[in-house]
Amino acid sequence: MKLEARELAFGYPGHPVGRGVSLALQAGEIVCLLGPNGGGKTTLFKTLLGLLPAQGGEVLLGDAALSALPRREVARRIGYVPQAHAGYFPYTVREVVLMGRTAHLPAFAGPSRRDREAADAAIERLGLAPLAEAVYTRSSGGERQLALIARALAQDTPLLVMDEPTASLDFGNQARVLEQVMALADAGIGILLSTHDPDHAFLAADRVALLSGGRMCALGKPEDVLTAASLHALYGVEVAIAEVSAGRRVAVPGIRGHR
Repeated sequence: MKLEARELAFGYPGHPVGRGVSLALQAGEIVCLLGPNGGGKTTLFKTLLGLLPAQGGEVLLGDAALSALPRREVARRIGYVPQAHAGYFPYTVREVVLMGRTAHLPAFAGPSRRDREAADAAIERLGLAPLAEAVYTRSSGGERQLALIARALAQDTPLLVMDEPTASLDFGNQARVLEQVMALADAGIGILLSTHDPDHAFLAADRVALLSGGRMCALGKPEDVLTAASLHALYGVEVAIAEVSAGRRVAVPGIRGHR
């Protein structure tokens, strides 16, 4: 399964956000998208998922145009982890995760034993078993984010799009999520995720895309794309790239201290 954008223009009615974006996601690949706030990452993701219509160019899912596929079929091929979701109804964490099975259910059908087992497996995988019966809306931001990731895993799709999946998480849970992301890619799932942390891309990504002002600035291997110059141009701060071990790099902001 492959997700591909060709010369994609995207935005909202009467408000274009970006144009000329070409990007492909292959099975078993992790592509990290980096860019400043307001650079168009979330709008691009919504267009790749068909939640917003393309304003130009096209999106392909497999060999088919995304716009020609029924929503149920799209949901069977791509899972989505949104950037933030507070929720309004007092569902439990288990019920939220079980919602990921909706794309596999016939109309008006309830979840089967197999669906419940898939949801429970996703809950276990993300370490959410102690919170399974907790009310989702009363959980912390990080716990809700983990529940959304578990929901996407339960959806059991060959592709995942994750909009800043580590944004609300503490250091330990960030590491756990990235570990799961890499394990999913090793299992053959293609993952497109956005992040503000270049170190996450160095750690997990096969390829990195830089997006600013709705334009793709660069696309390639992390070691080629994530340079001091490119990150300075992207975020407007001085950055040093340091090698902390063989083949392991980190980005260090050049903050001038007063001590």
